[in-house]
Formats: sequence, C-alpha cells, structure tokens
Amino acid sequence: MRKILSKVPHKEKACFAAHLKQIWLEPDKKSARRAATALIDDYEKKFPNAIRCPEEGLEDSLACYDFWEVDKKRISSTIGQERLNMGIRRRSRLVGVFSSIKSYLRLTICYLIEYTEDWASELSYIQEDKVLRSLDRLHELTAQAAK
Repeated sequence: MRKILSKVPHKEKACFAAHLKQIWLEPDKKSARRAATALIDDYEKKFPNAIRCPEEGLEDSLACYDFWEVDKKRISSTIGQERLNMGIRRRSRLVGVFSSIKSYLRLTICYLIEYTEDWASELSYIQEDKVLRSLDRLHELTAQAAK
C-alpha cells in the first residue's frame, strides 16, 4: 500500500487509499478481484505508475483469501514485525555500547527466544490446528494446479 500510495499525488491519496483498501475488505476472493478490476479501470489513466503494482501483483496479494482459517487483516500487516524490531531496539538502547558483536547477538537472540516462547503460548492468533488446515488447503490447491 505504501509503495502504491507513494505514486499518487497527496491531494488524491485519501480517496485512492479508500478504494485500494476496499479490495482487501471484501468477503471473498471473487469480489476482491472485482473490486481490484474496478480500481484499475477507474484510475488506470489517471495514475498509471500507481496502478502498475496492483496489476502485476494482484494474484499474490489475494492469496490470503485461499486460507480462510487465518485472519487476513493480521497476516497482511507488518505491525508484528515492527513490534519485534522495536523491542530489539529498546533493549539495545538500554545497554548503549556493546563490547563486541557477539554480545549484541547474544542479547538479540535471548530476546528472540523469549518472544518466540510468548508467541507460541499466549500471543498467537494463528493456532496450530489452523496452520495445519491451511497447509492441507495449500496441498489441495497445489494438486489442482498441477492437473
């Protein structure tokens, strides 16, 4: 979204962003594809550089609709990654100066282990059974594509 919106004039960003977000707010893949096609048709001549990205990567970005078990809003966001990076930065700032690269790596790895344990037990919104069902679905789709 950021990459696409960077190619749209500031005055038009709010309206364009609302139309763009609507693609991933649709309830199913078919209606999302329809919304994307409408967006491309409406803005193709007005913002050709911005429209090139959704045209080329539409199928990749709609892949989340194939896995209904997982909340598509959560997997499409980078908030989790940003929170992880912020936690590493916060702990690094507390130390200030590291005696060696190994000491920095040790701190970072310890934090990542702690974060992984928390994620596996209480923070996870993707449960193991959902992941297994999604993998089964992926195998089904791969088998269908191979035929």
